[in-house]
Amino acid sequence: MFECRAIFISDVHLGCKDCRADYLLSFLQHTQTDKIYLLGDIVDLWAMRKQVHWQLSQNQLVKALLDKAEQGCEIIYVPGNHDEALRLYHGKSFGNIKVALRSSHTTLQGKKLLLLHGDEFDKDVSFGPLHNWLGDTLYDLLLFLNRWFNRSRRLFGGKYFSLAAYIKRKVPGAQKAIARFRQAVVNKALKGGFDGVVCGHIHHPEIRIEQGIIYCNDGDWIDNCTALVEQMDGSLALYHWAEQAQRLAAMPLQPVASSAKAA
Repeated sequence: MFECRAIFISDVHLGCKDCRADYLLSFLQHTQTDKIYLLGDIVDLWAMRKQVHWQLSQNQLVKALLDKAEQGCEIIYVPGNHDEALRLYHGKSFGNIKVALRSSHTTLQGKKLLLLHGDEFDKDVSFGPLHNWLGDTLYDLLLFLNRWFNRSRRLFGGKYFSLAAYIKRKVPGAQKAIARFRQAVVNKALKGGFDGVVCGHIHHPEIRIEQGIIYCNDGDWIDNCTALVEQMDGSLALYHWAEQAQRLAAMPLQPVASSAKAA
């Protein structure tokens, strides 16, 4: 059992055919914490308007979160754009899970983190309607390729590999959009007097220091399968959890990106 002070999760997209609820469920079953922050797009209401893809693992994941909340784990849900309807319920609780438009978290090292989803910064990233449409279409294609690529890998005993994330890292336009998003989020944290910020939305997990601000994107559970955690010493780290789950559960987890100790 891996113990940590807090877990930050976003972009699970329950109800979407590419949701990896099975991996997230495994991750939660092997971790222990007093706080979980759900930072948006946990449920994909957009996808479910077209077609609902709801598997047993998704029911089990919802039950696991409700059980943790009932057992005393503080869970705060900050809705994103794909579950924006839940923003109408800010200040309310569902099964001991609190809904908030934004939140904050102070690490053991005294660093105050702004917590949000990140869709409010789309206007800072957008290159125009045509670019947005093209980006969405290409991402859907990436997810399709990612799904079939990993099905083929499993047939030959291979482990999960995010083809979508790999391709995005190689596309200059995608990296430019990510940089613009990161800068907009960091500016928000600076203006608010925070030491750092944790967000999701763009499905690009990373931890880095920008202008003295600790920028953390906790990734997603569509192609990257990552969560951000505050470890017991107050440092922040990103962890990957896919088909390697059983192996990782038997040893100290290995960060998928450089851990950033709050300095």
